[in-house]
Amino acid sequence: MISYRIDIADAHAHLFRVTLTVPAPSTQQRLSLPVWIPGSYLVREFARHLSAIEAKQGTHAVPLTQIDKSTWQAETSGRSPLVVSYLVYAFDTSVRTAFLDARRAFFNGTSLCLQVEGREDEPHRMELKTLPRGWQVATAMPAVKVDAAGKGVYEAASYDEFVDHPVEIGTFWRGRFKAQGVPHEFVIAGVLPDFDGERLIADAQRICEAAISFWHEKDKPPFERYVFMLNAADDGYGGLEHRASTALIAARRDLPQKGKSETSDAYVTLLGLISHEYFHTWNVKRLKPREFEPYDYTRENYTQLLWFFEGFTSYYDDLLLLRAKLIDEARYLKLVSKTISGVLGLPGRKVQSVAQASFDAWVKYYRTDENTPNATISYYTKGALVALALDLTLRSGKGSLDDVMRNLWARSGGGPIIEADIRAALREVGGRSLDDKLTAWVHGTDDLPLVPLLERFGVQWQAQAPTMAQRLGVRVSESPLTGVKVSHVLRGGAAERAGVSTGDELLAVDGWRIRRLDDAQRLMKPGTPAALLLARDQRVLTLPLTWPKDGAERGTVALAPNAKPLQAAAALRKAWFSG
Repeated sequence: MISYRIDIADAHAHLFRVTLTVPAPSTQQRLSLPVWIPGSYLVREFARHLSAIEAKQGTHAVPLTQIDKSTWQAETSGRSPLVVSYLVYAFDTSVRTAFLDARRAFFNGTSLCLQVEGREDEPHRMELKTLPRGWQVATAMPAVKVDAAGKGVYEAASYDEFVDHPVEIGTFWRGRFKAQGVPHEFVIAGVLPDFDGERLIADAQRICEAAISFWHEKDKPPFERYVFMLNAADDGYGGLEHRASTALIAARRDLPQKGKSETSDAYVTLLGLISHEYFHTWNVKRLKPREFEPYDYTRENYTQLLWFFEGFTSYYDDLLLLRAKLIDEARYLKLVSKTISGVLGLPGRKVQSVAQASFDAWVKYYRTDENTPNATISYYTKGALVALALDLTLRSGKGSLDDVMRNLWARSGGGPIIEADIRAALREVGGRSLDDKLTAWVHGTDDLPLVPLLERFGVQWQAQAPTMAQRLGVRVSESPLTGVKVSHVLRGGAAERAGVSTGDELLAVDGWRIRRLDDAQRLMKPGTPAALLLARDQRVLTLPLTWPKDGAERGTVALAPNAKPLQAAAALRKAWFSG
C-alpha cells in the first residue's frame, strides 16, 4: 500500500514535510507531482514548491534523477520499501493548492503527494499525527483509525480518489446536518464572533436536499458523507469541487450575521457558490467528459465540453436556490438578467464559440488580459445561457433540461460522456432532434434567441440604457488618487475608434476635468465630437472622441414576470421555477 506521512516541518516558513513510502518499488521507480488539479484548467506547476527531496531503502541512500520539471526516477536495489522525503512550500490561500501558517493548514493532494507511476490503482494511505495542540482535521477521505480531533490514518482506493479529498486542519467552526438522510458537515476557518452558523447550516441543507432530489427520485446520492470546507478571509471568492467535498473561499463579511435576517446580494452569491460546487458532485466529478477518463496529471486534458459541465452547472446553481425557496422569482430573474447582460457586453461572443472557449480554457480562461473581452467568451456564462435556451425550448414542447440531465446520468451510469450522448438525450427527452440548435448555439457565435423564448414563459425582456462606459466601449477603474484609468477597450467601440488604449488615464473633456467617467456625460452630446485629454506613458495627448447616438446593445437587460401573463405562459413558468 502506498502511504504518505504529512507533518508540519515549519509553520512560520510555510513548509510541510511529506514522507512517501513505496513497498516493493520497481528498479527504476518514477515519481511525479501533478501539474494541474481537476476542476481548474491551468497548468500550475505545483512542483516548483517542492524541495530537499531525498530517497532511502533502509539506511542506504537511493540515487534520484530528475527526469523533467515534475518527475523523478529512483534507482532502487532489492524489494525493500522505498522511502522518499521532501519539503513543500505552502502559502497560497486559494482552493487549488496548499496553505500553512501558525493558525491553519489546508492542502490538496495534487500539491503535496507524488504519484507513484505504475501503482496509481492501489490503495493509498495518509497519516496525520503530529499537529499543534487543539487543531482538528476535516476531510471526506475515509478514516482507518483516527482520534476525536481527526488525527490518525486515512485511506483511499486509488491515487485519483486520494487526491480528490482535500484536507482542512486547524481550529475551525464546525456544523453538521443531514440531507436525505446522508451526513453532511460544514467547517469554516476564520469566522467572526457574530457569525450565524445555524442559518448557514439550514440554508445549505435546503440546497443539498434540492440537489439530491433533482438527481435521484429514490436512490441515495453517490457518497456516504459530504464535507464543505470554507476559508473565511478578509477578501476572496471561489470554489473547487471534489467527489465528496468542496473547498470554498469567501469574504467573512459575506457570511450571515446573528440578529440580521435580511438576505444580502453577497450572501446570495455565497449560496450560489455552495449550490454550484455541490451540483458538481454529479456533473463533472462523475458525469464527466470522456477525455477526463482517466485524468492525465502530467499535461493539459483538453475537452470541448466545459460549456456543459461548467455552464449547465452555472445554470442550475441559482435555479436550485429558487427551488429551495432561498430566493424569490424576482431575485432569480435579476440573476439571470446579470448573466445575459454580461454575455451581451462581450465583443468576444462574436469571435469565439463556447465549444472553442472550453478547449482554450488552458491558455485563455485563467490567463486574462486587456484583450480578453474582445477575443473570448466564458463557458460558464454563455454555457448557462445555452442551458437556459435548451430548457425553455424543451419546456415549450416536451420534457425539460432536468429530464435530460437525469437521462444522461442513467445513460452513462454516472460516468464519462461525449457530445453525441448529450444530443441523443435531448432527442430522446424532447421527442425530436435539437441538433441544429445545439450546433448553432454551442459551435456558432450568433446570439441566442432568448427574447422569444422568455416571452413564452411570461417573462418580459426590458433593454436598459447603457452606462457611459458601455456607450464608449471601455472598462475603467476610478479613484480620487488615480482618477479614471482605462483597463479594457472593447472592440468596435467609440473609444477604440478614437485611439484610446488600455492604461490611459482620462483627464478632461473639452477642457473640463473629469474625476469619474460619468462626468463626461454632462460634457458631451451624442454624435458630436469632443476633445478627450488623456495621459499615456508620461505624455499628454488629445484625441477626438464622439459619443455614439445609440449603443443599446452594450446596455443591460432586466427580466421581470409579466404582471398579467397568459394562462399557458404562467403554467410554463411555474413548472420551470418549481422543477
